[in-house]
Amino acid sequence: MYDLHMATIAIIAANVLVSIRGFNDQVFFERYKFSIGGINAGQKERTLTSGFLHVDFAHLLFNMFTLFFFANVVITWFGPTKFVIIYFISLLAGSLLALSFHKNEPFYSAVGASGAVTGVLYAAILLEPDMRLGIMFIPIPVPAYVLGIGYLLYSIYGMKNRVGNIGHSAHFGGAIGGYLTTLLFRPSLFMTDTLMVILLAIPIIILFVLEKAGKI
Repeated sequence: MYDLHMATIAIIAANVLVSIRGFNDQVFFERYKFSIGGINAGQKERTLTSGFLHVDFAHLLFNMFTLFFFANVVITWFGPTKFVIIYFISLLAGSLLALSFHKNEPFYSAVGASGAVTGVLYAAILLEPDMRLGIMFIPIPVPAYVLGIGYLLYSIYGMKNRVGNIGHSAHFGGAIGGYLTTLLFRPSLFMTDTLMVILLAIPIIILFVLEKAGKI
């Protein structure tokens, strides 16, 4: 049976409670969602609170389901305290990258734990890159690092082409947060898994090269 740690339960519970409040109280939802206009007006807390709001139960379930599967990988390596730190740094990194990429769009808004969850996912992939993960429509599980790199490359495409009603920049920022914090907590990975550290950095480098060149 899957052993869910109390730290994971607490984060899931917080997401569920805040999201349900948002489902039932539109004023609450509007006040605490990620909003460029609101943040520029001084409501900096939105960069954090928006990560606990979701648009509907399906959105909430998908994020919590993903967290459920990958949280224990990070907790096993680092313990619950560092897991929580990675979660919140990833959440904030996602918000900050979204703020940077959409700073000239005062009406841009977003909600969801996707940035934080993507950070946990990317941390888990960096720690255990040879995990095998199944993808819908692909019957053979693929190595986790292939999925991680592919997902970030797709996020770059999504950011460039505004694909779907998805916060691609928050996802990407969360992955950066999870990646960097994992290396901060376990710098030995530079020596023991040098190739994987480099491979997982490639999409991050591509993003900032494209941004510097004005291509995104």
